[in-house]
Amino acid sequence: MGAQTIVTAGGERLIVLPEAEYEALLEAAENAEDRLAVTEFQRKLALGEEELVPSAIVERLLSGENRIRVWRDHRGMTAATLADKAGIAQAYLSQIETGKREGTIETLRRLASALAVSLDDLVGFGPQGTGTEDRDTGKTSA
Repeated sequence: MGAQTIVTAGGERLIVLPEAEYEALLEAAENAEDRLAVTEFQRKLALGEEELVPSAIVERLLSGENRIRVWRDHRGMTAATLADKAGIAQAYLSQIETGKREGTIETLRRLASALAVSLDDLVGFGPQGTGTEDRDTGKTSA
């Protein structure tokens, strides 16, 4: 390494090195952080705290399709099964999925629990079909 040491009048040691070496050190540090992030994700995945979501499901979520229906389909559940697990009427679930009604926070929490997702996965931000709030305007869309 072509580093140079400079000692200031106050006794502080400064290291000067070529820019290419500095960039290499930065890249090595970023790579180490990336490896740690991957290791942590793999640990959580093994514990069931994280899951891999197929790109087709992500595309449906990003396209604005009703999040509850997308997660229900992904979990392989019928509307009747989800309604039963969440303790709500199937007709009410259908109205929520079609946007005719908005679920209460308690209902959405029950649905999230039955689907094994977070409440944020069901409501999130943006026009995703269950009365979600726009991050910029604060307005709710149905």
